[in-house]
Amino acid sequence: MKTIGLFGGTGWVSTLEYYRYLNQGMNKRLGGLSSARIFMHSVNFAELNELKEKGPQEVYNYIKDNLLKLVEAGADFVMLGANTLHMHAEKLTAELPVPLLHIADATGEAIKTKGFQKVGLLGTMRTMEKDFYKKRLAEHGIEVLVPEKEEREFIDHVIWHELEKEIFSDTSKNRFLEIMNTLAEKGAEGMILGCTEIPLLIRQEDTGLELFDTLKIHAKAAVEFALKD
Repeated sequence: MKTIGLFGGTGWVSTLEYYRYLNQGMNKRLGGLSSARIFMHSVNFAELNELKEKGPQEVYNYIKDNLLKLVEAGADFVMLGANTLHMHAEKLTAELPVPLLHIADATGEAIKTKGFQKVGLLGTMRTMEKDFYKKRLAEHGIEVLVPEKEEREFIDHVIWHELEKEIFSDTSKNRFLEIMNTLAEKGAEGMILGCTEIPLLIRQEDTGLELFDTLKIHAKAAVEFALKD
């Protein structure tokens, strides 16, 4: 079994879920008392948020430095427990001495197993608006639809001011579902929950749309990678 190096999730609420799914997934594969080997950097998001104000290079340096600490501790591969941080993934992949398991690659493979070619994407403003995520999915033959600007702003606000603080309101859930239905009317065959906190608000039983829980997909891919020869 390879040792997993986990940076984050960015918020502690998703870090809990990563730890849960990695260990549950490993136990499901191996049985008995088995669990995953994990070195984890638990992010103080307030500290990371301050670095954001100084510019992307400061954030990149912080991520890279802590990933290297995970490698030095013995991680055989690393993963970023947040979709948005994958805006730095291409550069990190080139500079790290171990593989980085990309969340959009794992998600793209999951979407392809359903035979979908067009999906909606919900996430932070950066994930929805910048090209790093959509471009990666395009490499898997998947077209991405994002909500309108006002809707993107609403989603982003809920992520930072509610979900990161473990606040899950029915009002926000219902608005998310309305936005998802609008994307479905525009041709989205499924919906990417492209922020690792969103699955704590929106669950599959809330909608008839096929949901792609990026946290769960990423964790499953990490278990499979850890068990590969």
